[in-house]
Amino acid sequence: MNLSRRTLLASAAATPLLTGAGVAIGAGEAAASPATLRAALDYGNSKLKAVAPGITSFPEITRAEKWTYVADGGWIGGFWPGTLWLAHLDSGDAQFRALAEAANDRLAPRRLQPRDHDLGFLFYPSWVTAYRLTGGTRWRDGAIDAANTLIQRWNPVGRYIRAWGALGTPGNAGRVIIDTMMNLDLLAFATEQTGDRKFLDIAIAHARTTQTHFVRPDGSTPHVFDFNPDTGAAIGPNTVQGYSPTSCWARGQAWGIYGFTTMYRRTGLREFRDTARKLSDYALSVLTPDSVPVWDYRSPLGVNDIKDSSAGAIMACGLLDLAKATGTDRYRDRALKILDGLVGTCLTTRSARAEAIMARGTRNRPSEDGVEVSLPYGDYYLYEAILRVLKPAQIAKAIGL
Repeated sequence: MNLSRRTLLASAAATPLLTGAGVAIGAGEAAASPATLRAALDYGNSKLKAVAPGITSFPEITRAEKWTYVADGGWIGGFWPGTLWLAHLDSGDAQFRALAEAANDRLAPRRLQPRDHDLGFLFYPSWVTAYRLTGGTRWRDGAIDAANTLIQRWNPVGRYIRAWGALGTPGNAGRVIIDTMMNLDLLAFATEQTGDRKFLDIAIAHARTTQTHFVRPDGSTPHVFDFNPDTGAAIGPNTVQGYSPTSCWARGQAWGIYGFTTMYRRTGLREFRDTARKLSDYALSVLTPDSVPVWDYRSPLGVNDIKDSSAGAIMACGLLDLAKATGTDRYRDRALKILDGLVGTCLTTRSARAEAIMARGTRNRPSEDGVEVSLPYGDYYLYEAILRVLKPAQIAKAIGL
């Protein structure tokens, strides 16, 4: 059942904004401490230890605090094994590795299916991480299969990777979304492993198309940009998950921050670093004092609208990476404040029912589908962000930093 805006606003007003230590925070105050972050990881590991052995599918979203599933992985199938791999990395628990490998195996058919752009979401947190941690060549080879499948969606006329719609069909043939920036690292991995430049060349070209058409002068972005698929001519911005074509969907902005920073690391092209800074500076300028993003930065409800904790976790990862890429402490400091907001106000520690680690996620606000829920990518990127702080060498090995 979806809650009314009035109910959500009342709930938000009644909820204290606490740090992990239980102290109210405001803009400019202390960020998360290592002890607070360690406690959050310990909580996540204990939650997974209790829940994961009973899961034989792919968690997609919670309903009444319990996971519901998508059998083939949907677009989110890589995040469940990815979270288990990171829990194994953190704890050394062999059970997490066994469960991660079993979840990886369930994804295998998707590596050869070019039905959408989500191959990076599916196979980077799962199979690429498995290869980096174990050296198992089947994981590497399967990830390269997925990269070969992804480039089937390349439109050389428009110089973009088509996001949605079956190949050969007209629907969505010219549709590009900001999310695809996160799928490009699978292509960089394929070039790294094979020596074939075609993968990285496509990634660079798509990133430049995104840079040209998505990034507004103030650094904000739309969710969608449409092109004529036959001529490559630009049609204009649009949205599916944001408030409007002229708004700024918070999770999409976070995908852009993370994705452009990653492309800078893979290529050394300063244009991508500069774009990541521009997107970051905008998002930080409109972030609420509790440092947990509202679902759309240009929602007419402004700071009073509902949150998307997953956007915060993704953004924290990107900012930590960008701080290293630029030598700018400010980005790290703000990432730590975001993490403080997440572990202080979004963990499920007060619920006896919850199966996920982090609450206060928003999947698709315009369709009222998934408001104040838990999301598998929220849990995954929370793990990744905390490990970037507490165990930088280990997470660097796992995800290729």
